[in-house]
Amino acid sequence: MNSVIQKATRVIIKVGSSLVTNDGRGLDHAAIARWAAQIAGLRALGKEVVLVSSGAVAEGMLRLGFEQRPTDIHELQACAAVGQMGLAQIYETSFRAHQLGTAQVLLTHADLADRERYLNARSTLTTLLRLGVVPIINENDTVVTDEIKFGDNDTLGALVANLIEADALIILTDQHGLYSADPRKDPNAQLIRQGRAGDPALEAMAGGAGTSIGRGGMLTKILAAKRAAKSGAHTIIAWGRDSDVLSRLAQGEAIGTELTAQTGHLTARKQWMADHLHTVGQVVLDAGAVQKLKDEGKSLLPIGVTEVKGEFGRGAVITCVNPEGHPVARGLSNYTSAEARRIMRKPSTEIEAILGFVEGPELIHRDNLVLV
Repeated sequence: MNSVIQKATRVIIKVGSSLVTNDGRGLDHAAIARWAAQIAGLRALGKEVVLVSSGAVAEGMLRLGFEQRPTDIHELQACAAVGQMGLAQIYETSFRAHQLGTAQVLLTHADLADRERYLNARSTLTTLLRLGVVPIINENDTVVTDEIKFGDNDTLGALVANLIEADALIILTDQHGLYSADPRKDPNAQLIRQGRAGDPALEAMAGGAGTSIGRGGMLTKILAAKRAAKSGAHTIIAWGRDSDVLSRLAQGEAIGTELTAQTGHLTARKQWMADHLHTVGQVVLDAGAVQKLKDEGKSLLPIGVTEVKGEFGRGAVITCVNPEGHPVARGLSNYTSAEARRIMRKPSTEIEAILGFVEGPELIHRDNLVLV
């Protein structure tokens, strides 16, 4: 089989604490430099890359003198705050050596549960990618609480894959992939080369965490692959210390365990929008806007809206209806109902003058719109 990474254009790469901190003994500058060099190679192939990196808490533990991972949430937050400084610095330095800029993005579960913050995070990340920047994402452990923490960066990687509709998620770990049993205990364990993301049998095979530094075990990786597959992203689980692992995957080499998604990402995303039976508002379109949506696959611009019904916030799923009131499409609104009323029937070039800001030239972008 050939790696799905070869055809992927947008890739999420997750590296665990044991890989970037030399098993907890401080940040491994040489390893991070190698990740940067390989990601630069992927960028040269035209691939957009987002890096989800653990390591801040582990680095903070070293700097603050903790020998074991704290259980007190405030001590964990302190470790994250201290360690994040060193993590961001070494990534910036390593990528600059390849003329690549980086951006630090810290997220919590609440950022992705709230529709407006979800859209803000999505817009920021897609803009960074368009500008050629490599986003470095971590859980915002500095402010996280038990109620909102992701629990592991495997889950965070999957959520980011969903967020920006990545083609693939690469989880680099301290094992060669998923085995039929725990290879540390069973010498007859066999490496699972390929499987279907979401297959319950895979969860039964997964073992516990491999190190005392990281939180995620193989089970979290299997569950992350299942979550990523919901938006159509394939997942690769591979040994992070394998020589040039990212470059070889990009060249099509099959490494580790490949878990394939069964649904294309556009299909999954639009199915999610189509499943909103009770939308919170409506916009009435003129005949020209209806034609552009149905026949030309265009985005919905404010100038094509003749009326706004109901009250809704940014990121809400709303229904687009034709002049006779029949549903035409559903989609995520870039603007609140109050803002939409102010800019309807106006060209997009006037949005900033009217509102004082621009969330986008479209009321609903075509990527966030599904015909009904």
